Amino acid sequence: MKKNNLIVSFLLVMVLISLSACGSGSTTTSSKTTPAPTTADTAAKASEAPKKKSSYLIGMSQANLGEPWRVAMNDQIAAAAAKHPELKVVYADAAQDNSKQIADVENFIQQKIDLLIISPNEAKPLTAVVKKAYDAGIPVIVLDRKVEGDAYTMYIGGNNKLIGKKAGEYVAKILGDKGGNVVEVKGLEGATPQQERHDGFMEGIKSNPNVKVIASQNGDWLKDKSITVMESILQANKKIDIVYGHNDPAAEGAFIAAKNAKRETEMKFIGIDALPTPDGGIKAVMEGRLTATYVYPTGGKDAIDNAIKILENGEKVEKSITLDTLEVTKENAADVYKQFGGK
Repeated sequence: MKKNNLIVSFLLVMVLISLSACGSGSTTTSSKTTPAPTTADTAAKASEAPKKKSSYLIGMSQANLGEPWRVAMNDQIAAAAAKHPELKVVYADAAQDNSKQIADVENFIQQKIDLLIISPNEAKPLTAVVKKAYDAGIPVIVLDRKVEGDAYTMYIGGNNKLIGKKAGEYVAKILGDKGGNVVEVKGLEGATPQQERHDGFMEGIKSNPNVKVIASQNGDWLKDKSITVMESILQANKKIDIVYGHNDPAAEGAFIAAKNAKRETEMKFIGIDALPTPDGGIKAVMEGRLTATYVYPTGGKDAIDNAIKILENGEKVEKSITLDTLEVTKENAADVYKQFGGK
């Protein structure tokens, strides 16, 4: 009987030990939930250096090719990239259509490009798709026109507000104490340079209270549109002293309209861009159509230089690069033309 009691006791102990072990195992097992990626995680991913490759595909999304300045930007990107055989650049022209540019970037993402260069048509509509590319780990270089927020790798562009201010100060100076009437032919509504060039100009003319902006309309950066805009302004205003164009095509378009109306000698024309080409702003100053223009570098070469740093060298580039400007008048136009490679 004692022997049987011992056996039963032994079996009970073994059962208790077994149950204890099972209980212990269940309390140490836990499931882990992976936290959702934060903005910092996304930024870190986008800034990670891609693995070294034998070739790289770069997508270039251009706002439009109706502006000579943007054609020059693409040309400078192509020339800089040609020095690096491992780079292949594919181009897309949005033709001033936000929807098309969004689709262009979406297509680049599908192509699994290694880096995106984009000059947005407008800031707000392009912000989301630029962020989508950036969040996908594609380095993004934004040229000239900005997007909202900071979901990009770097921005390269001129100081549009400063350029506008310099133009305003120049106008205030040459009109003198008597002041005068100014017409502003602006760029594309919703594009950051348009707003910044306007704000800077208004700040620049403050020093002369007798300077009055009597008309301000959008020329959308295009010469033909600016001709039409200026035609209506000329009909409505009998006295115009200066036309401030947000770019050289706008100023040239205004000049053509004034010439057609036989009024071009009544006023002066000021632009921005100063391309060193036979049909660019510097030549227009040299030939007397424009009184002044301001150098606005395209940033094309700078974009490729930094693309190389990102893709091949794994460098962390600056978040923002501001390009220099220069005032071009009759006095220095020929020298500036040669300095910037004009032929």
